Amino acid sequence: MTLHLAVALDGAGWHPAAWRETPGERLFSAGHWAGLVAEAERGLLDFVTVEDALGPQSTLPDGPDDRTDQVRGRFDAVLLAARLAPLTTRIGLVPTATTTHTEPFHVAIGIATLDHVSGGRAGWRPQISARASEAAHFGRRRFPPIDQVLNRPGGVDLSADPHVRALFAEAADAVEVARRLWDSWEDDAEIRDVATGRFIDRDKLHYIDFEGGFFSVKGPSITPRSPQGQPVVAALAHARLPYEFAAASADVVFVTPRSAEHARDIVEEVRGLSGTIKIFADLVVFLGPDAARRKARLDELDGAELASDAAIFTGTVAELAGLLLEWRRAGIEGFRLRPGAVPYDLERISRELTAELRGRGAFRSRYEAGTLRGLLGLPRPASRYAEVS
Repeated sequence: MTLHLAVALDGAGWHPAAWRETPGERLFSAGHWAGLVAEAERGLLDFVTVEDALGPQSTLPDGPDDRTDQVRGRFDAVLLAARLAPLTTRIGLVPTATTTHTEPFHVAIGIATLDHVSGGRAGWRPQISARASEAAHFGRRRFPPIDQVLNRPGGVDLSADPHVRALFAEAADAVEVARRLWDSWEDDAEIRDVATGRFIDRDKLHYIDFEGGFFSVKGPSITPRSPQGQPVVAALAHARLPYEFAAASADVVFVTPRSAEHARDIVEEVRGLSGTIKIFADLVVFLGPDAARRKARLDELDGAELASDAAIFTGTVAELAGLLLEWRRAGIEGFRLRPGAVPYDLERISRELTAELRGRGAFRSRYEAGTLRGLLGLPRPASRYAEVS
């Protein structure tokens, strides 16, 4: 079985001191991002994800910190992906867009547009925003500060908090609205018959008439049905509540095991919720014969050892390949690797890891499909409205 490989891109890399190795002024340039995605495509990776949030990066759980020695600020991920789409030909583009404080109608047409301009390579990583500091940007809702939630009796299980559970329920509704909007134009709704003067078949545009606890959306979309029909939805999940969200709403889930045994347990839990979702594992990676020295130097520059929600791998490409294949035997189908620093660790992934896996019969030698769904082995769904029309 061929492994699926993706990379998660975020600024200069996933180590907060990585920008010391990448000229800071280039992080906010199209050229920087174009180079990273071109490198990933050169390695025949399935897709890249682009991080985003409604507030600047911070070492605090809620609100900005006072640090000036770490990267702060990001591009809008959906707009950036649209800029990168014409510069690439086969690799999938999966930007992050929040389901909190944003209207699913706007997100849906943005991702559908990305699917059109990329020729069927778009995805969406929906993400909740639970922070009070981010809610304050919009002024429509007031959230409790995260530190208050963490300090409530019963420990730090955010998934047990009613506020967080409501945000995941809202996220599920947002994804459902987007999926219905993506289906609201049938594939052949656009006629463009010059002789008769008919541009569209109005009977093939459908109201979605969604009424939920968080949104009321009539539809149809303003964007015709895109090449994939339904762009790929991918969700990051660490525990039961986000597993449930991913199983109900996503095509791909990114999980964060710490070992092969842990991976096996997670796969069993997720498979109990969905038999069809693609399960990817996240890993932060520092690669090369001097990986440990490089990471230690970055830790020293940052003033602390790197901590992450995902496991941190430091070692050679051959060692990483062995770990990936071990976790594959535990049921993991693909990996979303987070380069510790770019472009160095990304180049080790695209040029060396892929070659190592290919030598072990575990990675592609060419792109087998022109769409992201095709690369992932996901079928193109028919419009739900066409099925009943």
